[in-house]
Amino acid sequence: MCRLAVSAETSTTASAPPDAGPDAQRLELLALLREGGRGAAGRQAARVRELFLALERATPADLTAPGALQLLEGVWELRWSSSNQPYLAVAPWIENLQLLAPSQGRAMNLLRLPGPLAPLAGIAVEAAITVNSTEATTTGANSRQRVQVRFQRGGWLGPRLGERRLQLLRGVRQPFPAWLDITVLDPELRLCRGNAGTLFALLRRPDLTLEDLLPAT
Repeated sequence: MCRLAVSAETSTTASAPPDAGPDAQRLELLALLREGGRGAAGRQAARVRELFLALERATPADLTAPGALQLLEGVWELRWSSSNQPYLAVAPWIENLQLLAPSQGRAMNLLRLPGPLAPLAGIAVEAAITVNSTEATTTGANSRQRVQVRFQRGGWLGPRLGERRLQLLRGVRQPFPAWLDITVLDPELRLCRGNAGTLFALLRRPDLTLEDLLPAT
């Protein structure tokens, strides 16, 4: 993942011209999410949001398309969000990962330290997910983009010891329906909206695998 060093006041990213197409807008958004390290995109939140909305209009995701679920599957890192909640924060000292495995009906949010300490411990919330569900269709939702989420357990996720992984996960109660609308999806970039209206921009982490991070069921 390429990251260019920039100061808090300036950016080396060239803005796409007003009449630029989605390819140029996508490249600009990728640069904003990558450069300066975690959290840097928040300093240009207005431009990130503008590009986010433009790409949603120009290149909407369709999870019913051939290969879409395979594209969705993998480890993603949150690089920008419209939320101020601490657990949705993007900061230099934390990796905010989202693991999506629609082939298994599973997902997990994982907060952990970056760098060499990352495998040692993290805070995880695991969920069951359903894509293109009957529930989405009957509620008038866009069933081509909606992923229903049912949180199941959360807690501490520790390091691997041989074939086993240390973990302390307990069942959690979900008092309200939850979902995620995948609005833009390609091999590197995923844009989505949560059930509370929060916008999320994530980059794929090809250096990480579901097999290494998802705990055993």
